Amino acid sequence: MKKNVPIEIINILKETYPDAKCSLDFSTPFELVVAVMLSAQCTDERVNLTTPALFKRCPDLKNYIDIDLSELENLIHSCGFYKNKAKNIKLCAKQVLENFNGEVPNSMNSLLTLAGIGRKSSNVILLEVFGIATGIAVDTHVKRISRRIGLSKNTVPEKIEIDLLKLFPNEYLKDVNHLFIWHGRNICSARNPKCALCPINSLCEKNL
Repeated sequence: MKKNVPIEIINILKETYPDAKCSLDFSTPFELVVAVMLSAQCTDERVNLTTPALFKRCPDLKNYIDIDLSELENLIHSCGFYKNKAKNIKLCAKQVLENFNGEVPNSMNSLLTLAGIGRKSSNVILLEVFGIATGIAVDTHVKRISRRIGLSKNTVPEKIEIDLLKLFPNEYLKDVNHLFIWHGRNICSARNPKCALCPINSLCEKNL
């Protein structure tokens, strides 16, 4: 792939999806932490239907720590893997309160010490809460599209992120995840992608 093609792809997608942004609803940093955890193996739409009641029940860290595990499980049940997610949410709240004075940390290394938070989640939190874009969150859409259009041949998210970071200058990093998610939902779907409608069809590796 020519050096200018990845940037051209992003510029076209920015024109196509000018409103692309994080789809998770939150009003505080820890609410995003919780929403990101719930979004694992679950749609953002489902998470957004689940979190209003959860956030009302748990307006601060201490509520998450004190809430009975079974009650928390019931509140997030519809997001799947609720038992593991509930345990991680409670432990994560305790870690933030005790290890970071109640403030969600703003570094990758610190975020990775939190229960239920991996590199992808950390990238989302850093960008959406702190405006820090030093990496790219590789979710299912980013993985699929990166491989499909020829930006990476890897299958491991961490390796795909490394490939993407080699292709995009820093000023583009904040846009890649949002744009690929929106493109994946609207056109470049896992099954039956709408290639005839795709604005970057001519730049897709299979057509070069």
